[in-house]
Amino acid sequence: MTRSAPDSCPGVLRLHEAADGPLARIRVPGGRLESGQVQVLAEAAHDLGNGSLELTSRGNVQLRRIRDANELAARLATAGLLPSRTHERVRNIVASPLSGRVGGFADVHGLATDLDVGLQADAALADLPGRVLFTLDDGRGDVSTLRGDIGIQAVGDEFALLLAGTDTGIRVTPDEAVTVMLDAARGFLDLRAESGQWRLHEIPGGVEKVTETLDRSPAGARLELGATHDIPIGWLEQDNGLIALGAGVPLGTLPARVAEFLAAVEHPVFLTPWRSVVLPDLEEGTAETVVRVLAPMGLIFDAGSPWLQVSACAGRPGCAKSHTDVRTDLTEAIETGRVLGDEPPDPTEGRPATVEPGRDAERTLPADAADRAESGLDAADVVATGRQHWSGCERRCGRPTGPVTDVVATEGGYRINRPD
Repeated sequence: MTRSAPDSCPGVLRLHEAADGPLARIRVPGGRLESGQVQVLAEAAHDLGNGSLELTSRGNVQLRRIRDANELAARLATAGLLPSRTHERVRNIVASPLSGRVGGFADVHGLATDLDVGLQADAALADLPGRVLFTLDDGRGDVSTLRGDIGIQAVGDEFALLLAGTDTGIRVTPDEAVTVMLDAARGFLDLRAESGQWRLHEIPGGVEKVTETLDRSPAGARLELGATHDIPIGWLEQDNGLIALGAGVPLGTLPARVAEFLAAVEHPVFLTPWRSVVLPDLEEGTAETVVRVLAPMGLIFDAGSPWLQVSACAGRPGCAKSHTDVRTDLTEAIETGRVLGDEPPDPTEGRPATVEPGRDAERTLPADAADRAESGLDAADVVATGRQHWSGCERRCGRPTGPVTDVVATEGGYRINRPD
């Protein structure tokens, strides 16, 4: 299928007219924000937006209900968050958040910076679609699960070149990595001119065609890329003895006030593609203080939290296509214990469910609820296990890769699609 519509991904200079107002998306290559940049984003969210920062599945930031687009652009440019007016939407670069600090074969954060500089230096690459994704994996296999268009993954002292989420067999040195990725981006751009597609995997034979333009032969056994991985959450001891803290952000919505507290730590903040943050290089006492202050403010430092198993689209009121306010429904499901662990529910037992506002009695789901109709469900009757994504319509925006239970709102109620 050829894409007939132009790429409409929002940025800072081209906002998306969401149902609740203009939306800006700020690219954060490699996920790294300096503390001062976090403060600027928090102030922009408070002064110009709806008071929150939205973390995206590519480690970027969105601000909703923007009231003054010119003022936002000026603030971000001053903070170094808008270094290019021509390339701003193509700077989608995700790097392993813990790289160089906890495990892995290589530190890829420097390569993320070099790749960003290289992208901006090539005028032609401004024509890449805003949906193209670059991934730099330090060998642990975390960001390779995102199935980016062009990526590398460390294998010992060299890197495997990944195209459309698969290993090409091509191996490159650290010094070659950025050059080869940029060459692959140019190869994709040429193919896109013929096909009109937004993503490399959408082009039949695209991986093979781009590989041919690189004039390199496969040299290694192909990597088997995983479908899932553990999100870095909680107290993480770095290789140098310092502490990194991984914190989940419920549904990726970070209140501006909480962001200001993150900025006050005066350390870099890494945004992850799992809508969480990592604060690295902390002394033990500082790390303890951060947890003590920010956990009561809603950040999640418990790897077993049900909040880490769920994601959702914008839903109402942010999206006019949504059938319902899925985020409110999902929050209620978590608070009432209807988002369960990875084990399937026991059909022989009833489960406590919502205590509706204004009622004192506890309602119990019937014992066979998990085995009955998987469609036409009221929000209060949705019970799902494991990793799940709640969507307000069939488009399922923001759905993560890998095995996911889909909870989809329809005109007749929710439908549950469980992974194979």
